[in-house]
Parts: sequence; C-alpha cells; structure tokens
Amino acid sequence: MSDIIQLLPDSVANQIAAGEVVQRPASAVKELIENSIDAGASAIKLIIKDAGKSLIQVIDDGCGMSATDSRMSFERHATSKIRKAEDLFAIRTMGFRGEALASIAAVAQVELKTRRHEDEIGTQLIIEGSEVKSQEACSCSAGTSFAAKNLFFNIPARRNFLKSNPVEMRHIIDEFQRVALAHPSVFFSLHHDGQEVFHLPKGTLKQRIVHIFGNSYNERLVPMEEQTDIISIKGFIGKPENAKKTRGEQFFFVNNRFIKDAYLNHAVATAYEELLPNDSYPFYVLFINIDPIHIDINVHPTKTEIKFDNEKVIYAIIRSAVKRSLGQYNISPAIDFDAAPSSTALRDFVPSTANIKLPTITVNPDFNPFEQDNIRSGGSSFRQTSSPSLNMGNWEQLYKIVREDEGKKEVHTHPLFNLPEQETESPKYKINENQSFQIHNRYIISPIKSGFIVIDQQAAHERVLYERYLNSLDTHKANSQQSLFPQNLELSPADFELLKEMMDEIKALGFDIREFGRNSVVVDGVPSDVAGGNEALLLENLLENFKQNATILKLDKRDNLARSLAKNASLKAGTPLTKEEMTLLIDELFACQMPKVSVAGKPTFITIGLDELLKRFSS
Repeated sequence: MSDIIQLLPDSVANQIAAGEVVQRPASAVKELIENSIDAGASAIKLIIKDAGKSLIQVIDDGCGMSATDSRMSFERHATSKIRKAEDLFAIRTMGFRGEALASIAAVAQVELKTRRHEDEIGTQLIIEGSEVKSQEACSCSAGTSFAAKNLFFNIPARRNFLKSNPVEMRHIIDEFQRVALAHPSVFFSLHHDGQEVFHLPKGTLKQRIVHIFGNSYNERLVPMEEQTDIISIKGFIGKPENAKKTRGEQFFFVNNRFIKDAYLNHAVATAYEELLPNDSYPFYVLFINIDPIHIDINVHPTKTEIKFDNEKVIYAIIRSAVKRSLGQYNISPAIDFDAAPSSTALRDFVPSTANIKLPTITVNPDFNPFEQDNIRSGGSSFRQTSSPSLNMGNWEQLYKIVREDEGKKEVHTHPLFNLPEQETESPKYKINENQSFQIHNRYIISPIKSGFIVIDQQAAHERVLYERYLNSLDTHKANSQQSLFPQNLELSPADFELLKEMMDEIKALGFDIREFGRNSVVVDGVPSDVAGGNEALLLENLLENFKQNATILKLDKRDNLARSLAKNASLKAGTPLTKEEMTLLIDELFACQMPKVSVAGKPTFITIGLDELLKRFSS
C-alpha cells in the first residue's frame, strides 16, 4: 500500500486558515484596519460596496511598505511584529500572527498599492486566490491602499452562507466602531455604496463616543479613572437611566485591543446592582492598561479573547472603580463614614433658625363637622361628636351622589382599544361580562358557570396584538394612523442598518416611516391600535426588543417583529379599564387561536372552580 499522507498545497492551506481568520467581510475589515493602526496611520478611510461582498478597501497614510515587504506580507506567518517566542508576552501591536493578508488573498481578488514616505515610487501587487498575477512599480500616495474584491469568489458555498447586506453591514460597523473607539486621535471615515456613514475627526475619547453614538450621549456619560499598581483603568460609563434592554454598547479594551470577556462584564454589572433592572445593560467604554507579561492574547485567531494571570484581582478593581465613579457623580450613594463633617457642610445642610417662625394653630373644642353652621363658617376640629341622625343623613347623601355619578359615568376608552368592533367566535368559556371587574388595575375577574376566571390584562393584550400583527405581516393590510406632528428619530449606524433591513415588514405592521438624512428617519404614522404621542420612542423600543429576542430566543424576523411590537404596544399592568374595555379585551382574547398562552409562554388566565373555593372554606 502506497503512502497516503502528503503536504497540502499552499493555496489550499491558506483557504483552510482563512476559515478561521476571515469568517465574513467584517473579519477582513478588522484585520485591514488594525494593520493600518500598526503602520502608524493618522487617517484611515474604509470603502465598502455591497456590504463587503464586492469590495473592501482600506486607505491609510501609514508608513507604507517596500517592494520586497509588500510581496512578503502575503506569505503565511510573515510578520514584522515579533521575532521570537518571548515576544508573544510583550505584544502591544494589534496584529502579530502573520496570517491575515495571506488568508484574505486566498479567498479574494486583491489589489495592493503601497509606498514608503521616503520613496518616490510605490508598488502595485495583484493577487487572486493566493496566486500572484503581477507586481510592478506604480505612482501612488504615501501609505497603503488595500482592496479586496469579490470575497469568497473561489468558495461559492462559503459565499452562499453570508447573510443579507444589512446584516453583514452591521457586523462591519461593529468592527469599525471598536477600532475607532480605541484610537480617537486617528481620523476615520466609512463609506458604503457611495454614501458616507461615519466621519470621525480626531479628538478626545468623549468626542469620539459622541460622534459614533450621537449627540444624546454627551449627557449620558460618567468619566471613570483608576490607577493601581497592577492595572490602570480609564474611560466612561453610562448613567443608569439610559441603560438598554440589549447588549451591544459595552466595550472593554486591554492595551487598546477590544476584547470579549463575560467575567469582566459581570464585574461592571455588579457595580450597578440596585440601580438597574435585571434585564438592562449599561453603556461603558473602558480601557485597561496592563503589562503584557500578565496577559496571553494568543488564545484565538480573532485575538478577542485574553487570559489574565490574576482575573479575580482585575475583577475586584473594575467593580470598585465603577462603583466609586457612580458615587462621585451622585449616581449612587457614596458615604465616607471616616470623614468628619465640616462646619461649612453642616451650615449648608442645616438651615439658619433666625428667620424661622413657628406656626400658630388654634382649635375650636366645640366644633361639630356635621353641623351646617360650622361647615359654613369653615371651622376646624379633630373631635367628632355628631348625633346618629345627622350621620345617617350625610351617609345617605353620599350614596345618593355616588349613584348619580355612576348613572352619568362617561365611558373613557383607552387609546389601545380604540378600534372598530370585530366579529369574533363564540368564546369557549361562558363569561358573564356584565359582572366583570378589575382588581389592582392588573387583573380582570369574571364569573363563569364553574367558578370564576382571572385574566392577566397585559399578557392577554399581548396575545391579542401578537396574533393581529402576525396576520398583518402575512396580508400587508395593517391600518395606520397619521401623526399630527411627525417625529424624527436619530439612530446609531448599526440600528439604522437594522431598520433598513426590516423596512418592508415594519411598514406592513402599520408604521409610516421614511429615511431622513444619514442614520435618521421620520415617523409619520404608527399602527392604528397603538396610542400616539411617542412614535419615535415606540420605534426605538421595537428595535431594542427585536435585538434582544434575536440574541436570546433566536427567533425568525417575522415572529420577532410581531412579539416585539406586541410587547411595546400592549397595555401595561396598572392601567385602569372601563367595563367596555374589559369586555372588548375578553372577546378578543377568546377569539385568538391560542388564548390560553401568552407570547412569553405563560398563562393569560387561570380558572378557579367552586369546588376549590369550597375546599378553601372547609379546611
């Protein structure tokens, strides 16, 4: 039997390596921008076409490369960052593995133009699928221009696994934002299909955050800085009231490298204890500076995972630093029991008694509140010495007023129920809706033949709206109510791309929205069964819930949208309802296909039978 083990050709080996390094267009963007940072660039321009499938181009004004280095850079494990194994524990550059360019060139058509500042002539290199097509001198600007065209052109199966353009573009924006946040002293710009998505001038970290996430973040940021013998931390954390329901705006950088670390995220989360609900996540951009000898970044090809030699100490420092910053800026109480109060502080806290006048209270011991003369005279007394006959007359008068008010009671319909009546099927449960009533403005109780039924009004309304929205997505026949004053909503670039991806479905639900400039939309109308007044907030919350469901529940787009809007548009616990509103809700609930179960999978109502009541009173 002949030998069967052989070395793979370089082109095949590079394609295999590319599977780890270049998983999607965003992976190539990350590697190329980080190379520009390592080259000392002060300005970086990213050009994207077709969400990176047709073109990814990075242009920088860095140091550039010689003709020899430009050709060598595409060889596997060729790097200028390290020379020996010990250098792995002293790395402060973004790249060091020497695999990125070789991996990209293995799955794309690459054109490289580069020139060192001291040279007069640059180099142009064209490579397709790891095969060098040409290398020649050219005239170009100092720095490097790297263009990767038709990504995965030679691996059709891999290209078919790419998501839609808006999804891939969101991943590109995520990678772009991370590098841009880490280097506020570098100019960045991002262009997609001829439109400028980001224009980030050089500035401070706070200015960079505001430029990326919007002007509203200028008032949301709390500065944080901590210096210890082990690490130093600086950056910004968000105020608790601006926390969101989804992750995505939490950034940790170690030696300016973005990392993903659930353990450190938990340290920040515990610092916000009792300030945030369990399902909310604060904003933060935190930079950790540590001696490279105490970390190992050679864990994964993407270099987003880091091992610390003493994680528990890092955890404690971060948690303490965040709590201290929240306390210093009066976000949470910070009390120093060891500090003696100054006389000035006491003087500010305790008002001067010089101008204080004590109130004078006079009491009429003979006042009777049920005597008409005293009532007319406006007397005051804490004594109650009325006779039974006078008390009885007042109580009868009180009940007379109540009965008259009930008879003339105006029916006020909650805006969420302001809908045309629908023909519904006969309910499975025979409910006496005339005897329905509400308790704690949360539950509706109605008698049935076997006992009574208790309905969770919020869960029930979510079920009704969920099935209605599913039907609207299928038929595209949802009604829309126009807003008296259209509202403008400015979104982050990632959320704007998400909204564009779902635009057809959102309009099918009844929203009337249109693009209005870069990363902003105008909301002209909302579904007819949604209370108006906060159209922009409703749409923003819809996107947040959609992202949360996509991350946790892995729902398809149609189901996710219907769930998200139903949750935001439904009436909430604590909302008082009229008899008519309770009747309409009950009718619509039992006309649903699945009336027993809420959208979250919990019961919408429970029944308590007469037998159970008898047992309770007999025991």
